[in-house]
Amino acid sequence: MTDFWLISVPLDKTSLTSVEKLKRTIAKTNLASSCCKFSIPDLKVGVLDSLLSVSDDLSKLDTLAEVIKKTCQCMKEVLESSDKVLENALANGDLMNFMIKFQWDKAKYPTSLTLSSLAEIINKEVSQVEAELKSRSAAYNSVKASLQNLEHKLLNDVVRKEDLVVSEYLTTLLVVVAGSYSQWERSYESLSKFVVPRSSKLYENGEGGVFSVTLFKRAVCEFKAKAQESFFVRDYSFDLEEQKQREIMQLSFHKKEQYGIFVRWLKVNFSEVFVAWIHLKALRVFVESVLYGLPVNYQALLLQTDRKHSKKLKEELASLFVHLDPTASITDVSCDIPGLCQQEYFSYICFHISTNVLDIS
Repeated sequence: MTDFWLISVPLDKTSLTSVEKLKRTIAKTNLASSCCKFSIPDLKVGVLDSLLSVSDDLSKLDTLAEVIKKTCQCMKEVLESSDKVLENALANGDLMNFMIKFQWDKAKYPTSLTLSSLAEIINKEVSQVEAELKSRSAAYNSVKASLQNLEHKLLNDVVRKEDLVVSEYLTTLLVVVAGSYSQWERSYESLSKFVVPRSSKLYENGEGGVFSVTLFKRAVCEFKAKAQESFFVRDYSFDLEEQKQREIMQLSFHKKEQYGIFVRWLKVNFSEVFVAWIHLKALRVFVESVLYGLPVNYQALLLQTDRKHSKKLKEELASLFVHLDPTASITDVSCDIPGLCQQEYFSYICFHISTNVLDIS
C-alpha cells in the first residue's frame, strides 16, 4: 500500500542539512521511493486566536476522505469492477502525479482570502458532492432494483403458451415452490379433488421452482386458499408477461442512459473532492507551520513510501530533526478514519495521505 507523507520543517541551516541527509538516506535505503518539494503559496496568516480556531476546523474537515471512499465504492458498484475504478479515479490525470506535481489552484481557492474562508469553500464543495452522491446513487439503484425485480419475475423465458391448458372448464395455475419440491409433488393433488392427476410440471427461474398444475376452473379459489398455506400461487397471463417485457425494455434503456450520466458525474466529482482534499492537506501544513513559529519560514516535502517502511522512516525523521525538539516522542499514532492519520506532534510536522481511500476490495 503506497502512502504519501507530507512533512514540514523550518528553513534553518541545521534543518536544511538534515533534509539533504534525508534525501541521501532515502536513496540508499529505499525507505521512500521519492522525496520532493511540495509547493504551498503564501497565505493570509491572521491572528493567533483565528489560527488556532482554523487548525481545529481543518482537523475536523479532514474526514472528507470518507467522501472519497464513498465515491469510489459507488463507482465500483456501478462499474461492477474494482479495476475500472482505478482507471476512472483520476484528478487532472494520475493521482500520484497530481500529488507530486501539486500546484495550488488560485482560481478556485484564491490566496487573497482568509484561511477560514478557504476552509469554508472546501467544506461547502465537499458537502454538496456528498449530498448529490447520496441522491444520485439512490435514484440509480432504484432503477436497477426495479429492473432486476421485473426480470426476476418474468416467466416467458421458461413457460411456453402451449404448456398452459385453458379451456371452457379447465385452467392452469403456476405455483412458486421455495422449499422442498417433493413436498409439492406429494401434496398438490390433495389440495382439491378437482386437480387433474399428474398434471404438474416443473419450470425453474430466479425465484426457484415454478410448477404448473391443471384443474377445473370452479376449484381455483379453493385450491389457491389451501396452496397459499405452504406455497405461492403466481398470477399469470401472457398479456401480463408481454407488458412486463415492455416495461423491462423501457427500464433497460433508462438504466443505460442513467449509467452513462452517473459514471461521468462520479469521475468529475471524484476529481473535485480529491483535489479539495489535497488542498486541505496543504492548508493544514501551512497553518501548523505558522503555529510552529513566526516568521513563516518552512519547507514542505512530500515523501512517497510503502506502509511496511513506515516505522523505520518515522525513526529516521525523528533522528534527523531531533534538534527541533529533543523531547519529542516517536510513539505511533493510530488512525480510525480511512485515508486520514492524526497529526503527529514530533520534532517536525507530518500528515499522512493514505491511498487506502481507494481500497474498495
